Amino acid sequence: MAEKAVVRRDGEIVAELDLARTRTLEVAGAIGVTVIAVEPGRARVAADPGPRQYCVRQGWLRRPGEIAICAPNHVSLQIAGRRSGFDSIAY
Repeated sequence: MAEKAVVRRDGEIVAELDLARTRTLEVAGAIGVTVIAVEPGRARVAADPGPRQYCVRQGWLRRPGEIAICAPNHVSLQIAGRRSGFDSIAY
């Protein structure tokens, strides 16, 4: 069960957002501002200055272990909870 959204910049946690309430967070990164949107039970990268927009295209993240990485801006968003839906992640 998803409980919170963990936002990191350069690998350091900058925010842990409760998935029970709606909010927006702006995170200053290496090339600009990444906007994180949270609604009950889900979170997403709403805007990012990266050229390819991969993290924005990930859409809404809902399950523990899901992650959106905005590599050019050094920002990531991951869903945390009691159980991850993945045994491992490879790239």
